[in-house]
Parts: sequence; C-alpha cells; structure tokens
Amino acid sequence: MAEPVALLAMAMEAPIGWPDAVQRRIGHPVGLFAAIDGCAIGCCGPAWILLVDAWWRAAGWMPGMAAGSLHRHVRAVAVPLSGGDLDQARRAVGMIVGRDTAQLDRAGVARAAIESLAESFCDGVAAPLFWLLVGGLPGLWAYKAINTADSLIGHKEQRWRAFGWAAARLDDGLNLIPARLAGLLLCLAAGRGWRILWRDARRHASPNAGWPEAAMAGALNLSLAGPITYDGIRHEKDWIGSGRRDLDGQDIERALRLYRRACLLLAAMAGGSAWAWG
Repeated sequence: MAEPVALLAMAMEAPIGWPDAVQRRIGHPVGLFAAIDGCAIGCCGPAWILLVDAWWRAAGWMPGMAAGSLHRHVRAVAVPLSGGDLDQARRAVGMIVGRDTAQLDRAGVARAAIESLAESFCDGVAAPLFWLLVGGLPGLWAYKAINTADSLIGHKEQRWRAFGWAAARLDDGLNLIPARLAGLLLCLAAGRGWRILWRDARRHASPNAGWPEAAMAGALNLSLAGPITYDGIRHEKDWIGSGRRDLDGQDIERALRLYRRACLLLAAMAGGSAWAWG
C-alpha cells in the first residue's frame, strides 16, 4: 500500500507544494516537531512515538514531501538573480540556507541556491519517499521528526551537545542510502557527472550531502562548495567539482531542470516497485 501512496504524495505535492496561504493559517505539519523541546523528545520516547502516530493520521502524508515547495523556493532565487536584483536574490536564498548571505555576490548566491537544491533533493524528496516506501507513513514521519531535530539541535552549543549528537548521528544514518540514491539519480537524469560524483562526494564535511552536491556539480560542469561564511566567520571548505565558478541565475534554472528530471526518475522507480510488489 505504501508504494501507491508514495506516488500519489509526489503527484499532489509537486505542482502546488505546501501553499503559502495554508502555511500562514496553520503552519506546516513538520513545524510540530520544531515546536517540541528537544529534552521532551529525549525523555518521553514512548509518548513521542504515540504523538507522531496520531499526527500522521490527522495530517496525512502529502506535507512530508517537499518536491514542489523546494522548486518554488529555489526558483524564487533564480528569477531576481537573472533580472539583476541581487538584493532580492540574497533575501530569497537566505530563506533556504544557513550561511551568511548579506555580502554574497552573484556567483555566491547562485552557488548557495544550487547546493541547497542538491542537498534538499535528498532531505526533502528522496529520503522521505524512501522511508515512506520502507516503513509506510510511520517511516516517513519518523524520518521527518529526526531530520527536523537535526536541523534544530544537531549543531547546537554545549548545553545541547548530547541531544544534538544523537540527532545528527541518527539523521546521518537515515540519509545514508537516500543520499547516494539522490546522487545516482541526478547523474542518471543528466547522463553524465559520474567521475565528479565518485571523486568529490567525500570532500563534503557531511557523510551524505556531498553525494547529491558532487552529482549536481559534475552533471552541470560547475564548481560548488568552497569557502563559506557562518556568523561572520569564514570557513575554508574544499571545492566540489571542476567546472565554472562564475555562476548566475541561468545556472540555477539549469539545476532546476535537472532536478525535475531526477524527480521524475524517482517517481518512475517508485512506480516500478509498486508494480513489481503487486
């Protein structure tokens, strides 16, 4: 039963995402996880499981997918950047990345958007669909809960170190297969990028994010990652890819076209598994 539901989830979410009007009125179901203090999650495991079970029954499955929402947020960066409105592009990319964006140049904004698109193809599309197929709706929402916990406390200060470490490691484990699947799908959709994928996937600090980012860089012949600034502190990170570094809004549009093809491939795989498993 999970396979048809997975296809229906992607088909309904992709064209509309999570509408802004609904977001303003009731928020997003994933926000429920963000609203619960990390200590409560850690101390009340059984109660948390029951809460997740009740919530997915009430909220359904569609908000667990983010294909359409991700596309809309990334394109909101591409449009003003292509139109020469760098300030608006910075504000838009600041909604989807954690790095400092106020001083980013055109190439930095485009790179941030494309990296977010690549990484979120795993976190927001491939991984939720994978865990929906594996564990049904409980699998999907358990993944979303852990992924949200990682975003909230996975890299927090000393007081949250124990909870943050657990959330980050759990998230790494759950994304181990989906991240590699996402990288493979991007290369398949492009028909190239394999050499950079195998060479650069492990240059990222994350054990998973490098796979879709390296695939995206290789497929589009771009260079991603590199030096980055968080909270005013510059971090020297390795470059991923060997292509152009002077990125612009058209490169974001190219990345979005590749992303759409990869989503279609993923949907076809889910459909194939539904057919194969009866």
